[in-house]
Amino acid sequence: MKEKITDILSEVKVKISVAASEGELQGVKNAYIGRQGALSLLMKELPNLVPELRPEMGTRLNQAKRQITEWIDAKRTDLKLKASEVSADFDCSVPGILPRQGGLHPITQMCYDLNDTFRSMGFEIFQEDEITSEMYAFDKLNFPPDHPARESMDTYWLEGHDQGSTNEKLCLRPHLTGGSVRYMQTHKPPYRFVYPGRVYRNETTDAHHERAFFQYEALIVDRDITFTSGKVMIKSILSKVFGRDVAVRMRSGFFPFVEPGFEIDMECQVCGGKGCSVCKHVGWIEVMPGGSPHPNVLLAAGLDPDEYTGFYVNIGLDRLVMMRYGVDDVRLFHSADLRFLEQFR
Repeated sequence: MKEKITDILSEVKVKISVAASEGELQGVKNAYIGRQGALSLLMKELPNLVPELRPEMGTRLNQAKRQITEWIDAKRTDLKLKASEVSADFDCSVPGILPRQGGLHPITQMCYDLNDTFRSMGFEIFQEDEITSEMYAFDKLNFPPDHPARESMDTYWLEGHDQGSTNEKLCLRPHLTGGSVRYMQTHKPPYRFVYPGRVYRNETTDAHHERAFFQYEALIVDRDITFTSGKVMIKSILSKVFGRDVAVRMRSGFFPFVEPGFEIDMECQVCGGKGCSVCKHVGWIEVMPGGSPHPNVLLAAGLDPDEYTGFYVNIGLDRLVMMRYGVDDVRLFHSADLRFLEQFR
């Protein structure tokens, strides 16, 4: 057995010296001191030796295991040091290759710009989950029970949660306004907050429409809010985004959650109001609905509509970014085409 131990040590020393990787070292370790390794098998032969030799052979086997472990550890350290060495043939004067740099998506950048603008006016930033209930998406926003927006042709209902009471029926939020009611229920008036996020509509995509797109909602609720204050807020937002005054017009519009309601248009920034495919050749593009929160919405939020009023706008972020950069197809923003996105870094 003594000769076997000597032969094994000589064999292991050679194999460790020529090992060129961590994997090869691990193979040597398994082959000789692993559970089924050569030295481990010799250990199992100790009971077959005469009693007088067992202590000596046991000691020699343990010493051999320790010796092999030390050789392996030393070789592992040597391999790590060599891995960090620079080859003598390496030319340190050759310029390196810079890693590609990423950048913020243009819609994300627009959202950050608006956040900064609203924070400067004393607004709070609000966020919420993208899954909501029929109660908050429609009931608390004064949508009638038979409103077509509740149907699957417009709203994405979650399979397995598309039946039951309006509190049990769940959907991907079709707009952000229901979250505003939730905010008002959990905070004390007066309110000055904005609510950015992605919303989902079951509709056909084209150059001006997407199934998943971004909105940016702003709401002021207080005892004395005038219509003029709302219009000033809109013009302030647009001038901040575009760096100049932007012509705005407000047309009467109907939305269940506001009374009175308005369609808020801005002069097309792609054609300067002359008419193009983006604005459908009318020179104006709708960017947001707005108006005073409907009394029923204020009641749903726990407020007295005779005491409180406000002004609400819901900005279409995608369309605003199209105006900012002169993009004529909203689908480009969600295409993941790096050739397009790299222009905004």
